[in-house]
Amino acid sequence: MRILIVEDDAKIASFVVNGLKQEGYAVDHAADGDTGLTLVETTTYDAAVVDVMLPGLDGLSLVKRLRLSLPELPVLFLSARSTVEDRVKGLQAGGDDYLTKPFAFAELSARLQALLRRATRIPEATRLTVGDIVLDLVSRRVQVGAETVDLQPREFALLGYLMRHPGRPVTKTMILEHVWDYSFDPQTNVVDVLVSRLRSKVDPDKTRIETVRGVGYILHGRD
Repeated sequence: MRILIVEDDAKIASFVVNGLKQEGYAVDHAADGDTGLTLVETTTYDAAVVDVMLPGLDGLSLVKRLRLSLPELPVLFLSARSTVEDRVKGLQAGGDDYLTKPFAFAELSARLQALLRRATRIPEATRLTVGDIVLDLVSRRVQVGAETVDLQPREFALLGYLMRHPGRPVTKTMILEHVWDYSFDPQTNVVDVLVSRLRSKVDPDKTRIETVRGVGYILHGRD
């Protein structure tokens, strides 16, 4: 999943961006509202974390404008302002949640996950299951049959993305956009390398993750 962070405080932005990357999200950062608006207009995001006080276009105005074209995008406001009136203004501007500074990253992550679950309407909010593969989004544990598998953050993100599209081809470009942190050349082999690493851990006999030549990959369930 790709998250947009719009925050002008470099220290806070680095704290949030690095934390979300460690959890397996693809993350883009904008240091002002105008840049944030440009990114929203040109890139597909699963959620946005927006500071209220921004240079140029402020956070409230940014969210009001993006709501015109993206009414369903989950938005979490960040702000040093903590009064009830400030929180109400944030929600009325189109925010789905409001977190005051300073904050613990664990709380931001939990609130973001809650917004994403509501937006995607996943029936089982904390767990994905495809055949004998079970991925727990809260504990970040992966079970393949009776075996618990230890995955690195990017491997976990890739498996989660494939599990959200079972039985359907997922292109390399889709993986780069929703799993990775950067805009790679679609011809790069970075996706192939990551899939190979994931296969070695969850699909050593190559019966679960199918390579579709010239297209991408398909995750199949296997009981």
